[in-house]
Amino acid sequence: MSDSPLADELRQFGLSDKETDTYLTILEHGEAKASTIADDAGVSKRYVYSISEKLEERGFVSVNDHAVPTTIRANPPAEVIDTLSRNLEAMRPELESRYSQTAPQSEGFEIIKSYVTVEKRVRDLVSEADEEIIASIPHALLADVADELRAAIDRGVLVVLILPGSDPADHPDLDGLASVARMWREPMPTMVVADRVSSLLAPTEMSSRSGSGERAIAFTQEYLAPVIIGSFFGNYWPSAEEVYVTTPSDSLGSYTDFRHAVLQATLHLRSGTELRATVRGQKITPGEESGELDGRVVEVRQGLVRPINNSFPVENALVVETRSGTYTIGGQNAFVEDFEATEVVLELPE
Repeated sequence: MSDSPLADELRQFGLSDKETDTYLTILEHGEAKASTIADDAGVSKRYVYSISEKLEERGFVSVNDHAVPTTIRANPPAEVIDTLSRNLEAMRPELESRYSQTAPQSEGFEIIKSYVTVEKRVRDLVSEADEEIIASIPHALLADVADELRAAIDRGVLVVLILPGSDPADHPDLDGLASVARMWREPMPTMVVADRVSSLLAPTEMSSRSGSGERAIAFTQEYLAPVIIGSFFGNYWPSAEEVYVTTPSDSLGSYTDFRHAVLQATLHLRSGTELRATVRGQKITPGEESGELDGRVVEVRQGLVRPINNSFPVENALVVETRSGTYTIGGQNAFVEDFEATEVVLELPE
């Protein structure tokens, strides 16, 4: 068995030890009869015929079975490399598709010293969000992230926004920049949570004066994001004044972000529209398997838009009347409702 660097590389392309030795023997001869290759590689003649067919399929050799006796010829190295490169390139779309679906979530943690970097991280988080952005962004920074916020709204992301340190009576045009927005005269930390996973937290002092010595943090840790969201809705959201609420969507459909489903259900019910909901998830009972509920949305409990009617700051729930009874539906990690939803499909009744 050859232990040369070339042999190692060939094994990385899926050739076994015997296949590698056989191919290297063919290379050394350039072209030879099966019996000659078998003798020099220390394998049977039948094996040479068998492996030569496989090597030909991969572009390594050409089998001249029109000659008597049959000969096997090594293809020029440039052709072999070209064939391998094409095969690798052909794998790229499938590799990228599968990687995007199964890549592990990064557990990154970054200390940020400059507010310029904070601004860049805010834009990055908004740009990369697929479902939800919960954010407090200083009024002075709004213009710098307006394009990213507008793009997020256009691709169907829920944007819940506080603009701190500004007068609610003098609010900007927020149509197309947020789903729901509030303003607050008092300063508050810059906070962004994207898709309930990636978060940024910068103290007020970083945005109010340069060289403060304060530090911001950015992290991608799913178990910490709910803490930031809880602080946002528990400590700041109730004190801010509502200045913008989007209109009910004309294109209801599937929501994997539960807060987004709750917002749209609230807006439609308040406008007098009846809604049906198909809810996929599981009952909040130990040992219960995944299931599905289908029925009429009869109530919403929420604190996203005024007037609020939830019993604690992060409560968002749908009440769905089905043929088998009426259920309260909560989102991810629901614990007081009857059912934890992973997907909600909202539809207008026929």
